[in-house]
Amino acid sequence: MNTQTETKTESRSGKNNGAPASIVWFEIPADNVERAKTFYGKLFGWKIDEFPGPTQKPYWLIDTGSDDASRNGGMMERQYPDHGITNYVAVPSVDQAAAKVEKLGGKICMEKTAVPQMGYFIVCEDTENNSFALWERNEKAK
Repeated sequence: MNTQTETKTESRSGKNNGAPASIVWFEIPADNVERAKTFYGKLFGWKIDEFPGPTQKPYWLIDTGSDDASRNGGMMERQYPDHGITNYVAVPSVDQAAAKVEKLGGKICMEKTAVPQMGYFIVCEDTENNSFALWERNEKAK
């Protein structure tokens, strides 16, 4: 996950609704990571390199070439048959946002997980069975 500052969004009326709702990261699952790296590298010119630090599972960083680090993402081996692309949305608190997800009829698929020194994420499912993740920036995450 990146450590870019979260941005506030405006509603269609132009008023700031106070909720950071920007997509700040994406992850692409792959059955064959080398094949996927070649595909996306040649299609978009993305640079995809293995994550240099320790990880529980192999992970690759995607550099999209943008000056805005929040336009970047990651790639991993597919974790389950229907594992699709996951977008991470910045929120002030993953705990509060997850409670709202459930209140609105969504589900929590993966409990709060720390990315050390970067933040926390929770993977959710919306009411239409689409997966997405909540991201809370927190440099004190352990």
